[in-house]
Amino acid sequence: MIAELIVLLLAFPLGYLISWMTKEELVSGRKWFKVLIILSVAVGGWFALLGNFVVTLTSGFVLIVSLVSLMESYFIVK
Repeated sequence: MIAELIVLLLAFPLGYLISWMTKEELVSGRKWFKVLIILSVAVGGWFALLGNFVVTLTSGFVLIVSLVSLMESYFIVK
């Protein structure tokens, strides 16, 4: 269980790395980040109810990376 939480926490630096590497695409991808956030919450919740925690943790990883990228897209200085 500790290893899964460590991998899940690694989504934060990965989200910042992706947003740093792709500054030009963040503003145009805001709607897709929102779609990814909604889908990952829905899929993660559904598979948590079914007991498939591998898909739930994967959805959590996608959720964190998408949230970080969406937040960073609002702080871009042109």
